[in-house]
Amino acid sequence: MKASIALMRPSQWIKNVVVLAGVVFAGRLSDPEFALRAMGAFAAFCVLSSAAYVFNDLVDVEKDRRHPEKCRRPIASGAVSPGAAGALAGALAIVGLGVAYWLGPRFGVTACVFVLINVLYTLWLKRQVIIDVMAIATSFIIRAIGGVEVLRDLDPGVDLSAWLLLCTFFLALVMSFGKRRSELVLLEDGAKDHREALGDYSIQLFDSIIPMLTACAILAYSIYTIWPDTVAKFGTDKLVYTVPFVVYGFFRYLFLIRERGLGGNPSEIVFRDGALLSSVVVWMGAIVGILYFR
Repeated sequence: MKASIALMRPSQWIKNVVVLAGVVFAGRLSDPEFALRAMGAFAAFCVLSSAAYVFNDLVDVEKDRRHPEKCRRPIASGAVSPGAAGALAGALAIVGLGVAYWLGPRFGVTACVFVLINVLYTLWLKRQVIIDVMAIATSFIIRAIGGVEVLRDLDPGVDLSAWLLLCTFFLALVMSFGKRRSELVLLEDGAKDHREALGDYSIQLFDSIIPMLTACAILAYSIYTIWPDTVAKFGTDKLVYTVPFVVYGFFRYLFLIRERGLGGNPSEIVFRDGALLSSVVVWMGAIVGILYFR
């Protein structure tokens, strides 16, 4: 049971927090019905992402056994048999999609797209240079869309913000390229044997792309906070005061992957680095305070 839980990677569920952005920026967090639906969507994506992780580990078991860190994963280490892992992946997918459609047809369709993208990523997309990272970023966009669609099943008037999608996309790209950079540094000459696309990357390329994407993410968020429609929607222009927390968070992440050699697991970095975690928590607190306690 312990190995099966580890196979589901609950520590990675933090990635699904982006699902909750919809209810926060829709101004419905204080509404119990909307908040509960958002939490249900978060739970559904956690189950579906676990199904994707199990499926990915099942397909990559031989490559994982040659990886200095991934060789300790439950399937690669032999703690969970391939048959049991396959059954677990199927069960998680059924439960996750069942919950998604129970929450509403819009959200159910979004969840199906999420599953499809992850299957394509595991079987093919992750072996395509650049496209592999774009696919990961797209899965984050689907999460953000899902967080809005689950509310639109209740109230069709809830808007899907293009700014939310842009900020999510750039953030996901920064983290994904940071992870690829870490893998390339860790595996060195054996990188291509573990992941084909890594053979086409270089540290120089990553160090050119990541700062550019970071600038795009910061700029997109900064413009969003002062955009006239944003100010009119929330009735305040104070969101701009949260920009410094975002800037610090990105700069801290760049410092950790460049100077400390981290980045292989962005979710783990957030919890391991107190400064980065603090910036995220303070930013979230500032958002809630500005939008709900004016």
